[in-house]
Amino acid sequence: MSAPLYIVTDKLADIKFNIKNATVISARQYLTEPEFAQLKSAKIFNLCKSYRYQSKGYYVSLLAQARNHRVMPDTITIQDMKDQKIAKFYSDEIDELIQKRLKHIKSDSFKLSVYFGKNISEQYNDLSKKLFAFMSAPLFRADFEKDGSWILKSLRPIPLSEVADSHIDFLQQAADEFFEKKSSARSTSTKNYSYDLAILTNPQEKAAPSNPKALDNFVWAAKKCGIRAEILTKEDLTTSILEYDALFIRETTAVNHHTYRLARRALQEGLIVVDHPEAILKCANKVFLEETLSRLKIARPKTSILHKDNLKELSNNSKYPVVLKQPDSAFSLGVYKATSKEEFLEMADQLLSKSDLIIVQEFVPSEYDWRIGILDNRPIFACKYFMAKGHWQIYNQKAEGTDDFSGNFETIPVEMAPRHIVEASLKAAKAIGDGLFGVDIKQNGKESYFIEINDNPNIDYGVEDKVLGDDIYLLMMQHFLRKLNRQRRLDII
Repeated sequence: MSAPLYIVTDKLADIKFNIKNATVISARQYLTEPEFAQLKSAKIFNLCKSYRYQSKGYYVSLLAQARNHRVMPDTITIQDMKDQKIAKFYSDEIDELIQKRLKHIKSDSFKLSVYFGKNISEQYNDLSKKLFAFMSAPLFRADFEKDGSWILKSLRPIPLSEVADSHIDFLQQAADEFFEKKSSARSTSTKNYSYDLAILTNPQEKAAPSNPKALDNFVWAAKKCGIRAEILTKEDLTTSILEYDALFIRETTAVNHHTYRLARRALQEGLIVVDHPEAILKCANKVFLEETLSRLKIARPKTSILHKDNLKELSNNSKYPVVLKQPDSAFSLGVYKATSKEEFLEMADQLLSKSDLIIVQEFVPSEYDWRIGILDNRPIFACKYFMAKGHWQIYNQKAEGTDDFSGNFETIPVEMAPRHIVEASLKAAKAIGDGLFGVDIKQNGKESYFIEINDNPNIDYGVEDKVLGDDIYLLMMQHFLRKLNRQRRLDII
C-alpha cells in the first residue's frame, strides 16, 4: 500500500491547482497537529514560499525527515541550493547539454523555471529533467550566465506566489504528469505490495555483479517478501528515484561515478540503499582500507603507502615482485605486478599521475582467493575464486577470449570454510557497516592474508548461490524488508 501524499504550503489558498489523490495541508497543520507526527509513512511535497533556515518551510522538510517521511525538497537539497560550488559542480556535469540548449540565446543571461522537472518551453525539457534529477525540488529556477560559454550560476526555489498566472495551466499539467507517472508505476500489478525496490543495473557491463538469471531471482524473492522490484538502468532511475522505497545497486560502483551519486541521492530521499554511499566511499579506496585493517590488526600482505616523497626509498628497499594498486582499483583493473625496480618506477609514475597515494604490497602467490559474502554481519556464502588461466589475478583484462577472462570457482557451505577465514572476514566487514560485502582473503599454506573488502560483491546464478540456492536471494530481500519495516516502525521479521 502506497504512502499518503500531502502537499504542504503556507496557506491553503496559495494552491492554484489540484492534484489527484493528494491532500493539501498548511505548514502549521503539518508542524503542530499530532496526526501528522504519528504517520508511519507519508510523502511530503513542500511548497512553502521560503526554505530559509528556521522558517516554517525549513522545518517542514526537517521534521519530515525526522518522522521518516519522504520529503521534496529535503534539507540537504535546501542547503545545496545556497551553495554556488554545488551549482558549479552540476554545471560541469551537464556542460555539453547546457551549451547545446542555450547556444541560440543572444543575451548573456538566462533564467529557466523548472516545474516538477519540466519547462513551459519543450525545447528545454531535457535540461530541466537533468536539473530536477540533481535538485529534487518541486519548483525551482536555474540562473545561467554566459562568459565565453554558458555556466549554471545558481539555483533557487520558486515560491508559488512567483509563478506567473500564464504558467499556472502548465504547472497543473506538469504536476498531473509527475504524480500520474508515480501512481501508474504502482498500478501495473493487481497485487498490493508493501514496498517498491529499484535494482540498478548496466546491461552493457562486462563483469556485472549479478547475471540476468540472478537478477530475475532477486525480483522473484522480492515478490515473496511483499516487495515490488524493478530492474532499471541509470537513465530510468535518474528521474524516477522518488517512486521507490529502496535501491539495490547491481552495477560495479565507484566514487566518481553515477552509482555513488545515485546512492547518495537515494539516501537523501529516505530510501534504504545497498550499497550505502558510505560503504562505496570506504571500500573503493584501498588507502582507507589499509588504515582500517592496520588499526584492527588484521593480517595482510606487507603493505606500504607510496607517495612521491618515498618513491626512491620504496623502489630501493622493496623485495620483488610487488603489487602496485590504484586506490580505487576493481576487477583487477588498476592493479599491476612489478618484477623489478625499473618496472616499479615506470608503474609508480603512471599511477601517481592519477592519485597522490598508491598502495604497494608484497606479492603473495596463491592458486585461489577466498571470497566470504557477508550480509547484515552474517556470512552467507563462501567461494574459492581461482586465478585466470596463465595469469596471477582472478580477472585477466588482457585475455583475448571469454574463456580466459576469469578463473574457475568452487562454492562451499560457510561452515566448511576455514573458521579463521570467516572470522577475519566478519571482523573486517563490521568495520564498514551492516550491508552486503564480499571479503577477499588469500591463503598461502597455513597463512592467510586479507586482500580487500568489496561493497558490491558478485551474487551470480550458478556461482555464489550454488549452496543456498533460492535462499540467498530471499536473505537479501529479507534484509531490505527488515530495514524498511524498521524505518516505518513496523514489526521486524
